[in-house]
Amino acid sequence: MANSWATLGVDLHLEPTGPGLRRGLTDALREAVRTGRLGPGTRLPSSRVLAADLGIARNTVADAYADLVAEGWLTARQGSGTRVADRVAAPPAEAS
Repeated sequence: MANSWATLGVDLHLEPTGPGLRRGLTDALREAVRTGRLGPGTRLPSSRVLAADLGIARNTVADAYADLVAEGWLTARQGSGTRVADRVAAPPAEAS
């Protein structure tokens, strides 16, 4: 497919793990952002393209993206795609 997400210059190397595919994908994307593998402003592949690459349902990807938008890790705008948030929410401070 000519419009593969790989043409965006993003190599996600995602391995969804955990009790459910949606949660595994959400955790894998969150970890990629948290560790800096996906930098601020990086455009993610469309849910359709990522779902096809991973061999999963498009709604699973769309739901994972929506979860991460709600948590502040990603931003989404119709027509502009989904991107890593410029300022990712800081994790809660640990109690001393």
